[in-house]
Amino acid sequence: MTTNMAERSRTAETGSDIGGDDIIAGNVSKYTVLPAGYCGQPKKGHLIFDACFESGNLGRVDHITEFEYDLFIRPDTCNPRFRVWFNFTVENVKESQHRSMVETNAGILNQINQVGLKHKFLLRVIFNVVNFSKTKSLYRDGMAPMVKSTSRPKWQRIPSKNVYYYHCPDHRKNYVMSFAFCFDREDDTYQFAYCYPYTYTRLQHYLDNLQRRNMDYFCRELLGLSVQRRQLDLLTITSPANLRPGAEQKVVFITARVHPGETPSSFVCQGIIDFLVSQHPIAKVLRDHLVFKIAPMLNPDGVYLGNYRCSLMGFDLNRHWANPSPWAHPTLHGVKQLIIEMYNNPSSTSFNRDAVKAGTGRRFLGGLLNDTSYCYTLEVSFYSYIVAGTTTAVPYTEEAYMKLGRNVARTFLDYYRLNSLVERPLAPTPKTRKEKEPLFKGATPQGQGTGQVGSKLEKRNQTHPKDQSLPTQ
Repeated sequence: MTTNMAERSRTAETGSDIGGDDIIAGNVSKYTVLPAGYCGQPKKGHLIFDACFESGNLGRVDHITEFEYDLFIRPDTCNPRFRVWFNFTVENVKESQHRSMVETNAGILNQINQVGLKHKFLLRVIFNVVNFSKTKSLYRDGMAPMVKSTSRPKWQRIPSKNVYYYHCPDHRKNYVMSFAFCFDREDDTYQFAYCYPYTYTRLQHYLDNLQRRNMDYFCRELLGLSVQRRQLDLLTITSPANLRPGAEQKVVFITARVHPGETPSSFVCQGIIDFLVSQHPIAKVLRDHLVFKIAPMLNPDGVYLGNYRCSLMGFDLNRHWANPSPWAHPTLHGVKQLIIEMYNNPSSTSFNRDAVKAGTGRRFLGGLLNDTSYCYTLEVSFYSYIVAGTTTAVPYTEEAYMKLGRNVARTFLDYYRLNSLVERPLAPTPKTRKEKEPLFKGATPQGQGTGQVGSKLEKRNQTHPKDQSLPTQ
C-alpha cells in the first residue's frame, strides 16, 4: 500500500503516527474495568465499557482510580494515524458516586487547576481521552462530548465547564480531553460520542421510508457496493418531465460523508433531501427546473466501523478521486464513472492548487468538468456557529444541522435565479416539535439560531435549536 506525499504529511488535520506499544486492534467488548489486584466478582461501580456496535469506537480503558479512567481511541482500520472519533457505552454504574477533587489523581488535578478549577469542585467520574491524533480541537473553545442514556435517549452535550483540553506530561505530552460526569441512575446504560452519530443503518431506514412514499419525483438506485458490500445509494430528485429523452436541464450533484467521522454532513444532507422532496413552493420550482443527484454516504464501510477519516482499507478517500480503484475505492469509482458519463468535456480548474489538496473531490471534479460547471465544498463545524453581529457560539443540534441543510437547498433558487417562478409568498419552514425541558442534572438548555457555513472541519459552526442536556456536575 502506498500513499502520496500529501497524504503522508503530518498535520494537525491529518494526524500523526503512534508508538508500537500503543497499537490497538479492535474495540472493547463488554469490558469490565477492575482495580489492580482485585479478586472476585465485579460489583456495582466496576464500570463496563462497550464499543462493539455500529459506528462504535473505544480501543482500551485503563483504571486509574474508582473515579478516574484513561480512554484510548481505536485508530482507523489499517491506518493508525487517525484517532479522533469515539463512541462507546458505560454500564454497571454506581449512583451518587462522587469524591472531592483533592482525592483524585494528582496529575489530572494539576492539569485542570491550570484552567482555573477549584479543589472544592465535586465530581462523579473523570474520563481522560488520552491519544487524540489532532492537536487543534474545538474542545479548547467550549465544545463538549455528547451523551445520552437508556431512559433519556435524546443526545445532549455535557456542560462545557466540565470539559478540559490540555497537554499531558503523563501521555508523551499529547493533548488530552478530560470530562467529569455524574451517573445519576444505576439502571441506565450511558453512551458517549465525539459528535452526534449518524450510522449507515440510520441512512438505510431513512431512504427506505422515502422510497415507500412512492413519489414520482424521487428515485433511489444502487450505484455500487463498498468493499464490505454495503450500498452506495444514488438519489435522483426532479420532476419526471426532466428525465424524458431530449430534455436538457441543469444538474446539481451532491455527495456527503466521504470522511466517516464527519457526522454533521449526514444531517445537513438529510436536511437538503427533506426539503427537496417536500411540498414547499420553492422545492416544487427547484424540481421543475433542476435535476438533483445525491450520493448521501460515500464511505459506508468507514461509517459502519467507527473510523474517523478512512475506509476499511485505511484510505482517506478524499485523496483518491484522481485515480480511484474499482476494488480499493469502489464507491469513488462508481461516482466518478457516473459523473464522467454525465459530463464528457474535461477542462481545468484555476483555484486551490496546493499539493496537500491534490486528489480531493473539489480539486479533481473542478478539473474534470467543463467550464460551465462549478464545484464547492460545504464544511460544517462539529460544534457551533457564530450569531451574526456577535461573538456568541451557539452549539449545533441534530435539528439545527438539518435546518442548515434545508436552507442550503433553498439557496439554489437564488443561485439559478428562479425566484420569480415561486407562485405565492414564501411560507416559513415548518417549526419542529417543541423541545422538552432538560432531563439531566446540571444541564443547561442551548440556544437556537440559523447560521452559515463554517470554514474548517474543526472550526466553529452554525445553526442550532434547543437541545436537552445531561447530568454532569
